[in-house]
Parts: sequence; structure tokens; C-alpha cells
Amino acid sequence: MNPEGGSSPLYEHIYRVAAAIPRGRVATYGQIAALAGRCTPRVVGYAMAAVRPETGVPWHRVINSRGEISRRGSGEGHAVQRRLLELEGIVFDERGRIDLERFGWSVPRPKRGTSRGATGRDERSRGGSSSDTRD
Repeated sequence: MNPEGGSSPLYEHIYRVAAAIPRGRVATYGQIAALAGRCTPRVVGYAMAAVRPETGVPWHRVINSRGEISRRGSGEGHAVQRRLLELEGIVFDERGRIDLERFGWSVPRPKRGTSRGATGRDERSRGGSSSDTRD
């Protein structure tokens, strides 16, 4: 699923990362890009805009780095996204921003000797050392 139509392995990977965002939490386009690798925040935005409702990808939990919903054209997407987030208990301030310290998704650190991806699968590291990357 990409802007040109069809399916993209990169988009599918981005969707798996986004699917790990828990209910009541948000992540930024940049955070998803860093976790997915091989892409930019803008590509994550394109991927989220291409999500089809039947996929179940929580596109509404991905916001910009200012804690705001990024406007998409003149449609109602902004209002729909805000309502979905509010239904999950996320609170907006008077400027329409979400407190990322309070509602931001903190990816759990992997246990020593494992590398736990954003999908939560345990992948044993090879070579006896683990790599731990944080945003």
C-alpha cells in the first residue's frame, strides 16, 4: 500500500511497527521512521495516509514531533484522528497538542542478549553481544 497504489514491503514494515503502539499512546513520524529504518518521517506520513481501514493499523496514533495532528488536505481526517485519540483517553491542550511526555510511546528496552524489535518478537543476537538503540 503506497501512494501509487499496490503493496510495498517498506510500507508493510512501517505498518508492523505502528501496530505495536499501545492504545492510549502516540508515536511521532520520526520515532516510527527510526524504528522501521530505511525511511524518513515523510515516508511514514505517506504510509499512514495510505492505510486502508480494514487493515487495523492504528494510523491515528502517529503524530508530528510537536505533539500535533498533521493536517491532510481539506478533508475530515484531522477531526476523525482527534476523536479516535480522545476515545483512547488522550488529552489535547488548548493549542491542540498532545503532551508527549505523558502520552508518548516508550519502546521497552530489550533484555541483555536479545534484540526486541518494535513488533515485540525476541530475536537472539548473534556473536554474543547485544545492540541497544534508543530514539
